[in-house]
Amino acid sequence: MSGNNIVEIRDLCFAYEDRTILDGIDLAIPRGQTVAVLGTSGCGKSTLMRLINGQLRPRRGQVRVDGEDVHALDNDGLYRLRRKMGMMFQVSGLFSDLSVFENVAFPLREHTDLPEDMIRDLVLMKLHAVGLRGAHGLMPGELSGGMERRVALARAVALDPMLIMYDEPFAGLDPISLNVIANLIRRLNDALGTSSIVVTYDVSESLKVVDYVYFIADGRIVAQGPSAEIRASDDPFVRQFIHAEPDGPVRFHYPARPLAADLGLAG
Repeated sequence: MSGNNIVEIRDLCFAYEDRTILDGIDLAIPRGQTVAVLGTSGCGKSTLMRLINGQLRPRRGQVRVDGEDVHALDNDGLYRLRRKMGMMFQVSGLFSDLSVFENVAFPLREHTDLPEDMIRDLVLMKLHAVGLRGAHGLMPGELSGGMERRVALARAVALDPMLIMYDEPFAGLDPISLNVIANLIRRLNDALGTSSIVVTYDVSESLKVVDYVYFIADGRIVAQGPSAEIRASDDPFVRQFIHAEPDGPVRFHYPARPLAADLGLAG
């Protein structure tokens, strides 16, 4: 593994029973950079993240994080490695019966032996970074969707992780909240000196804040490059995705028999 990469993936294959999801994925996440993994819903983006943090095991291939083979680790080793990772879930994943403060404090209490006064200061600092220090006493049910995402982001960076993964961080947000979250991802990545993986289908926002882009389709990397090159690309898949064109390499219909055959009309 190159010392310049925090994540390296080689020939990664994964399937749910006989349905192949990822088929020979190769990618690298350089240290200190923000990288987007783009693709249509159901193309395997979230599955890729679960393979990176060891929730799933591949059928073939290797995932290395910070020089360690993720799927060769025992439970203790995997737990130790996960402490270096932050995760912002697609649906925020806040504990509904804990306050904003307690949600952000949770990973600090779970993974460290810091005294409570230091935990208090760290939580308030993380909430201040996302603009929600004044909301520390609120419950998740009292937050807007954008505020929930910001609290989830504060929790994801609570331990100053070396790697942060964002699962569809822009889904369901209004334009203002979306722009705020996108800018926070970039600003926190640079301020903490961490590396970030943004898994999304929102091309326009991700291209504003990431350094490098991978496109996944049919289980493979079909295009990749720096964000500026991707914006100017004439690759058919990239153009269809960026410009939301209805016709192109991305199929609308899931593979199936001809409709006439399913309706019993075939002659």
